[in-house]
Amino acid sequence: MALTDTAVRNAKPKEKPYKLGDSGGLFVIVRPTGKKWWRLKYRFNRKEKLISLGVYPDVSLQEARRRCGEARQLLASGVNPSTKRKAAQADNTGDSFETVAREWFSSKTPNWVPTHSSMVLMRLEKYAFPALGARSIADIGPQDIHALLKPLEKAEKYETAKRVLTVCHQVFNYGLFSERITRNPAAPVKQLLTQPKPTHFAATVDPKAVGKLLRMLDAYEGSPVVMAALKLAPLTFVRPSELRAAKWDDVNLDAAEWSFLVTKTHTPHIVPLSKQAVAILRGLQPLTGQQTDEQPYIFVGTRNNGRPMSENTLAVAMRTMGVAQGTHTIHGWRATARTLLDEELHFPPHLIEHQLAHQVRDPLGRSYNRTTHLPQRRDMLQRWADYLDELRVETTA
Repeated sequence: MALTDTAVRNAKPKEKPYKLGDSGGLFVIVRPTGKKWWRLKYRFNRKEKLISLGVYPDVSLQEARRRCGEARQLLASGVNPSTKRKAAQADNTGDSFETVAREWFSSKTPNWVPTHSSMVLMRLEKYAFPALGARSIADIGPQDIHALLKPLEKAEKYETAKRVLTVCHQVFNYGLFSERITRNPAAPVKQLLTQPKPTHFAATVDPKAVGKLLRMLDAYEGSPVVMAALKLAPLTFVRPSELRAAKWDDVNLDAAEWSFLVTKTHTPHIVPLSKQAVAILRGLQPLTGQQTDEQPYIFVGTRNNGRPMSENTLAVAMRTMGVAQGTHTIHGWRATARTLLDEELHFPPHLIEHQLAHQVRDPLGRSYNRTTHLPQRRDMLQRWADYLDELRVETTA
């Protein structure tokens, strides 16, 4: 049945977009916001296409039919109407990538934790919108999406490129659902992304996978000493040898600091302790806190023979929990922190490298000492601990 102007004018918004059909492939789609856009569905070279014909009531039913007729005449002449974008200019803003992306984002945020929402919005605003935001979503192709990811890959931010592509893919899926496009141009781009070279120590750098791994560690039911070490490892991301050899005398829980000599360089180093790390150590104090000259260690060995926990203890614990050896190691938390503090929390690389106890030099070529940037590093480790807590919360994104 052909549409009437009264029917279009009285069409009320619903929870989801819906369409009212006219004839010849012409229809109006009514959005949850109340906006109404004219669309024409047609086939060209055996492929289904969509073209925008304007916004109601700026474009009336009569005008939409006229534009539909013009498009049909182009088709009869063997011309694809989508190459004639004059009729789509009035609707360019409503179908821009940024408009569609923000509409999708608003539909998803009620089911997301605030931190995840802010991360998704940051990826859109920092990476996708500058390149694609003003363009009509129907005009964006795989090459355009790949082009915006190339600078990230050049900077070796492979995980960020992957996450930005995932967000774009979801936006285009929403464009399919709301009938702005007939295909998802992000789909073939995944195969073109550079796969990072594996590191010597297996590490998990995908935030969702890190959350799953943390939940697995939380479910450990073995020795409380081992459990404490497993939980402290991601919070401090020190070398495994430094974690195992930690001594109570080196820890000041009131000042929330852990001081020791770096294994490789034998230089002094400070690890600011987050509130979560302090809580773990305070919980362990009744078990191993009565240190002696013979037993000064926080993580005592199972035989309590004056030696710290063995180097295989944590590895075995992770294997018993189902963490595959090629997936993640205790040393891998260093790579996890290095990647996510940079790509997800956006801390300056020199702060991250300094906290990793790597050799970092100032602009004059001098090595930073252990107290350099300590307030900033303290803030970084607290935000890191809070971020890990948030990753533990499962999302459906």
